[in-house]
This record gives sequence, C-alpha cells and structure tokens, in this order.
Amino acid sequence: MRQPRSRPPGDSARKIGKRGLSPLAAVSLVLVILASTTAVWLQMSGPPERRHGAPAVVVKLSPPPQPAPPAQAKAPETTPAPAPAKAPETTPAPPAPPAPAPAKAPAPAKAPAQAKAPAPAKAPAQAKAPAPAKAPETTPAKPAPPPTAERAPRRAAKPRTPTPKPASTATALLSATVGGGLRPAPDPALVEQTRLGPLPRVSPDGRKAWQAYARPFDTGDRRPRLAIIVSGLGLSGAATEAAIQRLPGAVTLAFAPYAKGLAQWIALARAAGHEVLLDLPMEPVNFPANDPGPHTLLTSLTAEQNKVRLHWLLGRVTGYVGVVNRMGARFTTSETHVRPVLKELGQRGLLFVDSRSSLHSVAARMAAEVGLPRAINNRFIDAEASRAAIDTRLEEIERIAKTVGHAVGIGSPFPVTIDRLQRWALTLEGKGLVLAPVSALVNTQGN
Repeated sequence: MRQPRSRPPGDSARKIGKRGLSPLAAVSLVLVILASTTAVWLQMSGPPERRHGAPAVVVKLSPPPQPAPPAQAKAPETTPAPAPAKAPETTPAPPAPPAPAPAKAPAPAKAPAQAKAPAPAKAPAQAKAPAPAKAPETTPAKPAPPPTAERAPRRAAKPRTPTPKPASTATALLSATVGGGLRPAPDPALVEQTRLGPLPRVSPDGRKAWQAYARPFDTGDRRPRLAIIVSGLGLSGAATEAAIQRLPGAVTLAFAPYAKGLAQWIALARAAGHEVLLDLPMEPVNFPANDPGPHTLLTSLTAEQNKVRLHWLLGRVTGYVGVVNRMGARFTTSETHVRPVLKELGQRGLLFVDSRSSLHSVAARMAAEVGLPRAINNRFIDAEASRAAIDTRLEEIERIAKTVGHAVGIGSPFPVTIDRLQRWALTLEGKGLVLAPVSALVNTQGN
C-alpha cells in the first residue's frame, strides 16, 4: 500500500502562486466576501421594527461619546438633528429584492454581534433632548404684556387726577385770579401811548386809573381802617414772591420802576388781589451820596426836565393806582418843584402817597391844593428791622387808627417785616380793626 507523501509547508503557497493568486490577494478576497455578506444580511434584515407612535431611534454603529450633563442645555440646538428621520428615505435604496438570493448571509453569526449595536440605548438619551419642552416654561415670559396693558389704563387715568401743581410761583399766582384777583390791566381807555412808554390818562368817559385799578372795599365798613404799603418790590425776586404770596390781598404793594419784568410782577400782584403803586424816586437830602436811581426828580432841574423824567418813570408799566415817593426828603420840601409834579399826576388820574420822608414835607398840602387824591404815611414800620421794633410800630398805628379812624404804615420787603405783617394781620379782626387798600383812605387824613 502506498503511503501518502508529506508535503513541505510551502507547497500550498506554491500551488496558489501557480494559480496566479498571491497570499495577500487571497486574504483581501476573503475580507471582501465577508463584507459583502454582512451588507447583504443588513439589507435583508432592514431597519429594526418599532411600535406605532414610538419615536424613531437612529442607530449608529459607533456609539457616540456621552455628552457632559451641562452640555444638555445645548440639546435644543442639536434637536433639529431629528433630520436623520430622512434615513428611512435612504434605506429604501435597497429596492433590489433579489438581495435575498445570497442565502449564505445568515452564516456570519458575527453579524448579530454587530446587531447588538442597538445596545447604545443611550441614543434615546438624545431623543430625550426634546426636553426643550421646558422652553414653554420659559415662554411664560410672554405674560409680560399684561403689565403693559395695566399701565396703559393708568396713563389713560391720568386725566382724572387733579391738575398738577404749577411748575413755578408765577403760574401759581396767575391761577389765583379766581376768587380774589383784580381785573386784568391795562384798560386801553386809560392808556396813552407815547415815545416814553404807555402813560396813564383819564378816559374819555371820565374814568381814572386810581379808581379803575383799585381793590374793591366796602365803604360802609365803619371800623377803623389800616393801610399797609410794602415798598421797593421787584428788585429781589424772592422778597417780591414772598410779599405777593404771604401777605393778605388788602396789603398794598409798591414796585420800583427799575425792576426787571415789572409788568409781570404787577400782573401777578393784581392776580393775588393786591392793589399796586409805583415808587417815585425823589431827591434826598444827601444826594448824590444817597442816590434813589436813574431819572430821579431833582431840585436842580427845571419843571419841564422833571416832567420828562416823570413821564419816563410812569411809562415803565401800567395797572397801578398811583405813586409813593421814594426818599425825597429834599424834593418834597420845595413847593416850586413839587407842585408841577403833583399837578401832572392829578391830570393823569393817579393818586399820591406822601411817605413823609421829611417832617417838613409840603407834598400832602400841595396835593390837596391841586385836587390830587392823596394819602399820608403815619409810620415807617421797619426803620429798625427787628421783631420787637416792628411790633411796636404796628401797635402805634393801631392806636392812631382807633383815635382818628385811619392810619397808614410803610415797610420794606425784609423777611422779618413780611413775617410780622402776616401774623399781625390775623389779629385785626379780633381787635375791631380792618385792613384796607390805600385807595380806601384817600383824602381821609389831614395835612
């Protein structure tokens, strides 16, 4: 019996070589066969079945790295990735049913090992990414509109609220014309337009400024009358506002002709119910060391020159009932110079208050002689600007009024003066006295 001969190890390789295949080519052929078999098996098995309504799961052969927990916040941005749902559209690519022909496909048992790839159930963790359902929880930011809807009605309700307080004292005073304010000035019939300004005049029907612009007063009131004049207003805004606001309307206010905004000040004073005078600067004894201001009436000028100056002073504004001399201790003692001035004032329908800056003043007597309505000052109430001194002067004019039936006092717009006058005015009713505008005391006093 013939025994088979043993073949040397390299014999098979030589046979393969003889057939024209190298070892490397053989290995490659085997790998290709395995790969094609695996692909055919996957095509036959198709995508994994899923229950109706269950979310699609994308299976990746290589398990993706699990994202860090904080990165899940970015999931909403990656959630649009569900676009892989298009995978089913690509899977139909194997429409070639003939694929089942390679029955050898089931042979690679290793393929099922790859089928275990579905194990990355972690992929559903990505499916949970739709957790952006929390977004609706953030959307409640939309309730923000309701607040605006609530604010809108509030704005609409503003018109129902009371009118806001005036932005300035001027506006507040102008609004006080109702219930106590005087009629607006000027009255065109009482004004003569000249190159020096609007001068007062007697109207064609005989009306005069001292009556037309006067504060009404009950002439039937038999109580002793007290007239208080606060002079020098308009030069200090704070002092002028305090006098207009804090003092009773029956207190007469006198304004400097040099004040800025003089027309407005007088309008405000009248709106608050105050009768108004114009300060008339006259030469004092120690002029020019003590100078009342430009266009002061002087004894060194002629009557015509003083008349021009008088017209300039009177033409600064309208709405006043008359004038009160400012200083004038020298001028009011000169009949030659005083008479022409007082006569001009009378012809223009004004009244004159002699401040009695000099005990030798002849102004009051001259006024009576020329028929000019006049009043006479009895006391300067704040020659010494202290509470005690002012209170003493006010008591003195009270006694004068109780004795003769009337009295006049003149003061300056010092804070202490305004404060004492405000308090004092509240006591007059209980003392049987009445505070009156200076026009109510015209021609009631002796010379």
